[in-house]
Amino acid sequence: MRHLKSGRKLNRNAAHRRSLFRNMACALIEHGQIVTTVAKAKELRPFVERLVTMARPKEGRDPVTARRLVISRLGPTAKTVLTTDKANESIQQEWLKSNVLRRLMERAAAYEAAKRPGGYTRVIKMSDYRIGDGGAKALIAFIDPNEAKVAREETSAPTVS
Repeated sequence: MRHLKSGRKLNRNAAHRRSLFRNMACALIEHGQIVTTVAKAKELRPFVERLVTMARPKEGRDPVTARRLVISRLGPTAKTVLTTDKANESIQQEWLKSNVLRRLMERAAAYEAAKRPGGYTRVIKMSDYRIGDGGAKALIAFIDPNEAKVAREETSAPTVS
């Protein structure tokens, strides 16, 4: 029985799951939104939210420390950028340029400036299914930092006048 066991295994071992979340988080940070299955999107959301919270500038914490914490969570894929060499059309890895880190730090600073305490991403279930296995698809995307949180109106029985 799986009592008090949190998180989905997604038919993967621990190392594969960690790699999956790292790659999906890098893609989400780089592109702003990605389409994946509902289960993966729901598991990716807290992973990315923690990254944004770590990257936010805070009083008394060095930004270099925040950057190193994020790199430790994202792994070497955060520092990798694939570029094409025009001379021989081969793909090379540059370990110096950190495009994902820069974008994450900029996004986190925007959320800090907007005083948004959390809820940086949203998961939207899509109506279509994957062709291969029929899995339900979802869109996970970052929320605009300046977008106000909308309180959900309580639905009550309609009143008769």
